[in-house]
Amino acid sequence: MEPDTSFWASLEAFQFMRHALLAGLLVGLTCSILSVYVVLKRLAFIGQGISHSAFGGVALALYLFEETASASLKIDATSLVFCTIVAILIGIVSRGRRISSDSAIGIFFAVSMASGVIFISLRRRYTGAVFSYLFGDILGVSSGDVILIAIVGAVVIGIVIAFYKELFFFCFDENLAGVSGLPVRFLHYLLLILLALTIVISIKIVGIILVSAFLVVPGSVARLLTGNFRKMILISITVGTLSVLSGLYLSNELEMPSGATIVLVQFVIFLAAMIARKLRA
Repeated sequence: MEPDTSFWASLEAFQFMRHALLAGLLVGLTCSILSVYVVLKRLAFIGQGISHSAFGGVALALYLFEETASASLKIDATSLVFCTIVAILIGIVSRGRRISSDSAIGIFFAVSMASGVIFISLRRRYTGAVFSYLFGDILGVSSGDVILIAIVGAVVIGIVIAFYKELFFFCFDENLAGVSGLPVRFLHYLLLILLALTIVISIKIVGIILVSAFLVVPGSVARLLTGNFRKMILISITVGTLSVLSGLYLSNELEMPSGATIVLVQFVIFLAAMIARKLRA
């Protein structure tokens, strides 16, 4: 008799599947909430720039810490600091008048990727861990990773809740928010730092290459379906959690890469939202 390899049986039998599901749901929740702000403020390209710059941080950490104790935590910490610094630098340069935001993003994107390639080449031996960071390895998530994702996710969501009204106003009309006395520069950098934090915990799930989809698709679906801000957040969260559940289920049943499957599910939901909007118009 062949063993039952269905999704629910695997979830019950294997701890790594439970870790994958929990981590995916936590990342889906965090990214979905932030995705609404990314879409409204049109920060998708900045998010992509920060996510790809994470490669430089990961490569540096692998070069320094891969063969040391607590390597995973050190790699995460280095990536977190690296992404945060890049996010702030992008914010500083793009807020200036001489260089456009897309030029600033392109510069830091290229420099970070180039730095990553150099750090990897300095190791002069095969580094399989790079691929898990590039493309994600949700099934390789450990209990420590789940705890880290939960802590960072809670911090991000807590800050969003604490600055709910200010971020809402800032995203809808930055000029009016500034005139009203809100610290728009602070809110701009705060949003970039939240993006950096979220990207770092998402890399383990879908990888550097695909993480930008997590920060754009749920919010885009919500934007297509409603103009009400609170409803947008609820719809975005629904899309994020549903795509994680469906993606993990389909990847297990069809034996496909989990992170890529989750992103494809999000894209299908996005297409369905577009069709629904056109039919309703």
